[in-house]
Amino acid sequence: MTPYIVLAICACFSGVTTVLFGFGGGFVVVPLLYRLLLAVDGPHGAAGRHAMQIAVATSTCVMIFSAWFATLRHRRAGHIDWRQARPLLPGIACGAMVGAAAAAAVNGAWLRWAFVLYLGITILDCVCRAGFLARPAPRARAPSRAESMLLGGAVGAVAAFLGVGGSVMTVPLMRRRGLDMVRATALANPLSLPVGVAGAAAYAALAWRGGPALGAWHLGYVDLRALAVLVAGSWCGIRLGSPCIGRLPDGLYAKVYLGLLVAVLLAMAVT
Repeated sequence: MTPYIVLAICACFSGVTTVLFGFGGGFVVVPLLYRLLLAVDGPHGAAGRHAMQIAVATSTCVMIFSAWFATLRHRRAGHIDWRQARPLLPGIACGAMVGAAAAAAVNGAWLRWAFVLYLGITILDCVCRAGFLARPAPRARAPSRAESMLLGGAVGAVAAFLGVGGSVMTVPLMRRRGLDMVRATALANPLSLPVGVAGAAAYAALAWRGGPALGAWHLGYVDLRALAVLVAGSWCGIRLGSPCIGRLPDGLYAKVYLGLLVAVLLAMAVT
């Protein structure tokens, strides 16, 4: 089985998790593409030496398409609360540019372990702190514009730095604001769009700065062939997963989301 067939199959799965749980592109694509680049090019080849940066940059570009497709699906179903999303969007876009620039500057091994550490902290927070596994009462006070800008900036920077979208931060956040899992995960998709656009623009701009020579079919750190395969696979997965939106009980929905985070953490830690 060629690497691109493997990518297509896994991209289909990531499309299902994107539309149902608000994540998929980064949490599935980054570990998978990282492994494939090392297997195909070896740890000492040009792509192998920059495998983590390529995986993160390509995942960030995929995010534009997958988040857009999933947003349209949830919008038609009436699951997106735009009052919660709009205040965060400007900060997320600004933070994404900072995160992308930082990811390109650090060692790939450090980037990989930052990914693992971030996942581990998130899982512990969801398990140990009240408000995720059980739906809490909504907060009375809405965050100020300055608070939303700062929070959005943090989400955007981390998301673009790791290539995972903002779902791992925004879904727990929206749960603690009182949203059910369907609406919390639905919001993760429009909130990932500015991460994808701003982050992808920053990674593509690296081509003009004399980035590493990765060969044909690369734009900066973005692997264009992998991008095309991943977008097509994600679209198929989103169509397959859409009929299942809202079918799981809220408590089970939260536990499945958490279980998926644990699975990705283990896959990345043992790479």
